[in-house]
Amino acid sequence: MCFGAHCSGHSTKKDTGSSHCWGPEGSGSRAPAPRGAPGGSPARAPRRSPYLSARGHVAHVLLGSAEEGYAAYHADKYDEESNPDGIINFGTSENKLCFDLMSKRVSQIAKRNMLRNSSLVFILREEVARFLTHYCKAPAPLKAENVIVLNGCGSLFSALATVLCDPGEAVLIATPFYGGITQSVFLYGNVKLVYAYLDSKITGTSTRPFQLTVDKLEKALQDAQAEGVTVRALILLNPQNPLGDIYSLSELQDYLEFAKRHELHVIVDEIYMLSVFDESATFHSVLGMDRLPDPQRTHVMWGISKDFAVSGIRFGTLYTENQDVANAVASLCYFHGVCGPVQHKVAQLLRDRDWINQVYLRANHARLKAAHTYVTDELKTLGVPFLNRNAGFFVWIDFRKYLRTGTFEEEMLLWRRFLDNKVLLSCGKAFECSEPGWFRIIFADKIHRLQLGE
Repeated sequence: MCFGAHCSGHSTKKDTGSSHCWGPEGSGSRAPAPRGAPGGSPARAPRRSPYLSARGHVAHVLLGSAEEGYAAYHADKYDEESNPDGIINFGTSENKLCFDLMSKRVSQIAKRNMLRNSSLVFILREEVARFLTHYCKAPAPLKAENVIVLNGCGSLFSALATVLCDPGEAVLIATPFYGGITQSVFLYGNVKLVYAYLDSKITGTSTRPFQLTVDKLEKALQDAQAEGVTVRALILLNPQNPLGDIYSLSELQDYLEFAKRHELHVIVDEIYMLSVFDESATFHSVLGMDRLPDPQRTHVMWGISKDFAVSGIRFGTLYTENQDVANAVASLCYFHGVCGPVQHKVAQLLRDRDWINQVYLRANHARLKAAHTYVTDELKTLGVPFLNRNAGFFVWIDFRKYLRTGTFEEEMLLWRRFLDNKVLLSCGKAFECSEPGWFRIIFADKIHRLQLGE
């Protein structure tokens, strides 16, 4: 490798990272945050359009500023036949290992009545509730009336930020994290992110690199409050992107107790919950906990784009027992609804428990494990350190020894050297990592394409 619906009454954007060192992992392009937006300001302020409001200008800058990796990749995309010397994309968190299984299964789903059935949304919510009850190991059946469906988890982040926070308020999140969340919470809601910085050092109560502890959450919250920032919620990613960490039950309990003490909502993103590919690792869903410290402030998200390898199908679901939150998010479904054909296919897919368990998950986990083993064995051969985790599609790699000055400028130079050699990765700055030199590589691809990066 180149390492040298809740739509009436109650009714995932692809992931790269942030800044110029993103891969193409969104519905549109991503760009550095403009002045006044979270994440800092670009090197030069773009011209203010006379046709746009201040909010319109921010949206224009976020969408319109060309990102280097995205533009380069799409100008020179690898294709086995038409462009065999093109750029190999190891930057987009997308499962390319099970398209054969999913395309066949989705094409088999009957199309009868899926356009005319006005009860589709209710059928879908019932199927989602049953699905989450089973796979999250809920202690009691989850209720369909607590299910909301929108067109992707990015829309859910945006909706939740808007209904839980006032403009200028903030949400707490640990870094490194999937950078698309920054844009999701900011564009509509004008909500900022407050960072609890994690690093590779094992100190204090930490027992592993980049470990999230309550002490770090407390410090980040206190620092924000000292600066006059009002924090309304905490975001937890479990399994974590880009680290691949899976939180233990005791860790989840600690985080939720912390949030309860400070009256914070908790938004738990479990979009990779079925992508735990090693039998030695156990995923614990918040919905499977016997007792939630503050159920009215606990909201769990999931979508099909990652676990079912269908990034192009826009579907995300929220489970919350708080009917005020459910109704507020549902009102935004007017702008973020799931179309009838997608509702029908998702409901039929989630219902097919035998196929999911006996065919899809077995094959998906085996393929993920084989691809992960291939990439990590290559890293070991090259003497490159990495976090060895068992969930998601990514490996968090330590390239710090290749940075001459240990700065983010050097990290960007290294990222460009990869790109010049036709390999697209995501650098640590894209995930607000506090230490220069960490990169994320996506391994959920066919072995022959992984080998092309060698």
